[in-house]
Amino acid sequence: MSSTLSSRRAASGSPGFLKRSQPRYGEKVIKVLLVAASLVSVLTTIGIVIALIPPAGEFFSKVDFGEFITGTNWAPLFKPASFGVLPLVGGTLMVTLIALLVAVPLGLGAAVYLSEYANKRVRKIFKPLLEVLAGIPTVVYGFFALKAITPVLQTIWPAGDGPQIFNALAAGFVMGIMIIPTIASLAEDSMSAVPRALRDGAFALGSSRMQVSTRVVFPAALSGIVAAVVLGISRALGETMIVAIAAGGQPNLSFNPLEGMQTMTAFIAAAGIGDLPTGSTGYQTIFAVGALLFVMTLVMNLLSIRLVRKYREVYE
Repeated sequence: MSSTLSSRRAASGSPGFLKRSQPRYGEKVIKVLLVAASLVSVLTTIGIVIALIPPAGEFFSKVDFGEFITGTNWAPLFKPASFGVLPLVGGTLMVTLIALLVAVPLGLGAAVYLSEYANKRVRKIFKPLLEVLAGIPTVVYGFFALKAITPVLQTIWPAGDGPQIFNALAAGFVMGIMIIPTIASLAEDSMSAVPRALRDGAFALGSSRMQVSTRVVFPAALSGIVAAVVLGISRALGETMIVAIAAGGQPNLSFNPLEGMQTMTAFIAAAGIGDLPTGSTGYQTIFAVGALLFVMTLVMNLLSIRLVRKYREVYE
């Protein structure tokens, strides 16, 4: 035994023959590049915080924070100025909710079909076609909502005056179509990662394909599905051009989706390209609204991380 080991060491030319004879510098370079790539997102987040805090701090030194959070009138560019941000928050949440009502059932339905029902040939055709929707510029979606969806809604609306020219319903509907590929693609990847043995076991017990999809695959892939939905929500919260074109530019605290509304991102876009003097209170409202939007998305992502960790399933 010892002679055999000695002969192997001699053949290797080194007492540590199990170690690499030469260092692999390529792997070290790749590792450094991967670390640098991961640091980009962290540094970007830190940069965003650094850019938002000083102007937002100056704004809140002039405007009461309670008035900003609880006020129902948003008119920062008028005299007397009013800084109640609730109309912008309400418009953002209204459009996002409508988008989710469209995107979540359709996106998850598409994911279930591609993962559990479609054969490989159909999947290779339909999944790229579905993901094409994610590559369409959002300004195109905005004009589509304004010139196509809104007239159709006004024509088919059964009672009353119907939607206004600018309305949250058309903007939310088209935004939901836009984020369908995000939810469908990520959810389908998560469902496809569920081990085949779970499906075979359920089929062996006499389960139908629908039962396997909804009672086996869906719960097993729940963490990935939650992550897909949260990413879709983040995309909806941060969308600008669709709501700027189709939802209107008038702050409106209303629960009626047929009316025009202004979202937080639409206000930032409109105020950012205006002629506000740098350093003025009106200019600093951009950073205050941006900071609030950043906090909202941060809280939502922290909650989603907890949900993902709670429902994560690990298979060997």
